[in-house]
Amino acid sequence: MGISQVGISQLPPEVQTTVNLVAKGGPFTYPKDGTEFKNREGLLPIQSSGYYREYTVDTPGVADRGSRRLITGNNAELYYTPDHYNSFQEII
Repeated sequence: MGISQVGISQLPPEVQTTVNLVAKGGPFTYPKDGTEFKNREGLLPIQSSGYYREYTVDTPGVADRGSRRLITGNNAELYYTPDHYNSFQEII
């Protein structure tokens, strides 16, 4: 599939903040946080409907949701996209 792996310490600090929020169950700023990520782009491993969830990763200086997201899988997988689903990194 070609998804690169990255340690969380190599990513922007807001990614760790979002991972911590997910682990605690929120609270989340945006209504779409925690909703199904459908993997329409097909860049993540193919899974059944409802397998993935998406969460906003805050971008300093941006007033809206920005383009950064954390995607979680049902088996505790974590993926980060800095560019709104155009590319992904698996967090290890």
